[in-house]
Amino acid sequence: MTIYRAKAPLRISFAGGGTDVSPYADERGGLVLNATVDKYAYASLRPISGRTITIKSLDYHTITKFDLDQPPVYDGQLDLVKAAIQRLQVNETGEIKQGFELFLHTDAPPGSGLGSSSAIVVAIIGAIIQWSGLTLTSYEIAALAYQIERLDLGIKGGRQDQYAAAFGGFNLIEFYGDRVIVNPLRIPEAILNELHYGLMLFYTGGTRLSARIIDTQTQGFVQRQEEVVSAMDSLKQLTIETKNALLQGRLEDFGALLHESWINKKKMATSISNPQIDEIYLEARRLGALGGKISGAGGGGYMFLYCPYETQAAIAERLEELGAVLVNFSFEKNGLQTWETHLSEVHNLAGFSSDS
Repeated sequence: MTIYRAKAPLRISFAGGGTDVSPYADERGGLVLNATVDKYAYASLRPISGRTITIKSLDYHTITKFDLDQPPVYDGQLDLVKAAIQRLQVNETGEIKQGFELFLHTDAPPGSGLGSSSAIVVAIIGAIIQWSGLTLTSYEIAALAYQIERLDLGIKGGRQDQYAAAFGGFNLIEFYGDRVIVNPLRIPEAILNELHYGLMLFYTGGTRLSARIIDTQTQGFVQRQEEVVSAMDSLKQLTIETKNALLQGRLEDFGALLHESWINKKKMATSISNPQIDEIYLEARRLGALGGKISGAGGGGYMFLYCPYETQAAIAERLEELGAVLVNFSFEKNGLQTWETHLSEVHNLAGFSSDS
């Protein structure tokens, strides 16, 4: 029995998040600086002899099944997975050649700000192409994941998450309408070590529907609200400055620029922050953090802070009193990875039935 697996890394977004969203990216061009971390979305695919597809999600505690001879119903139950399967027809007649079971899980819950929803789509694509023998570039995989989420299902959001998950590493990503350019950054190891030593990642609790926040932000741009447009333009400039500070090892400046980006990001929509997030951030700053921000659209989830080493113990203690949980992490240089493993028929893979 062959199992086809894939994992795609989650990401933290240092600067520019929101400028990758249409129509801003289409009209003025977007720019994002992000990095992938050692938290992943996983997909495991096991072919079966029948004509059904069974999808099991650990994150949503959901199992859904549909027949290959009938198109799946988009009913809110794992629709991203169904749409990915529909996109990736795997034989020359436009039909999936056989049924399979798909087991999914992520290291961070969807809606927590690390791009896990997009990463799981990238992982699903990876598992299916590993099984089917298709050959797609990282650009093609990211574009396909974007099309599935934003076009097929109409989920509001940007483009950075799909490209981060597909490519991995530290990237400056440019968005010009349908054209995306991923610029990998070659950062000296000493700077990466110092950056990792100074960054603290906290889970602030809760998840949110990023589409609602993004919709508010988009309306502000479409209506040409001066504060929103100005904030987004400033974020693009700050992204360039943050990238330069990082490459040159000016990490105190990097921390200060994170703070400026957070101030501008909050101007894009009132729901990006809330009293709890504001208190956590202000307390961290009071105790010595140079800067930081909520990763992702905002409203909850993960926050990262750049903190001088002598301030970190006090910051961790105080933020944990406020309900934030310190999370260990490392940077991940690789993007989507796929492989296959061969198990005996009697081996019951966790999450899969053994009735194939």
